[in-house]
Amino acid sequence: MKTKKIVLSALLAALACVATMIIRLPSPLGGYINLGDGIVLLCGWLLSPVYGFLAAGIGSGLADILSGYVAYAPATFVIKGGMALLAYWIAKSLRTRPLTAKLVGGVTAEVVMIGGYLLFESFIYGFVPSLVNVPANAVQGLAGLIVGLLLVRVFEKHHIFG
Repeated sequence: MKTKKIVLSALLAALACVATMIIRLPSPLGGYINLGDGIVLLCGWLLSPVYGFLAAGIGSGLADILSGYVAYAPATFVIKGGMALLAYWIAKSLRTRPLTAKLVGGVTAEVVMIGGYLLFESFIYGFVPSLVNVPANAVQGLAGLIVGLLLVRVFEKHHIFG
């Protein structure tokens, strides 16, 4: 069973990396908007806390490295891994209402993503200049939430992860 968890985690990490790299729209401070957050949320909803954190963090961080945003990779690892943890914990705590749980967990995780990158970029660019990326990160978060909710429904309906 441990081998299956590792393989599924590696699959989601690879999907997070690809989803992050495949569609990239430039953001104001030189970063980019992507659809990887949908897979990050899946990591939280479908895996255990440790495996979800690692899959989301490694996949997203690897996308930063491969895309030339190496300075962002450590922050991305922590932020995206934390998003998966939050999505997991909230979904588990509200499991009697699965869709509501995923929606609340996903929104909370995306708010943390926006705040996490604002904090990180504040150290690089200063707080006020970093505010310019908040709307772009909010759009990314909304897109990730929609993609994640659609994908988790498909994965659960077809028993892809269980």
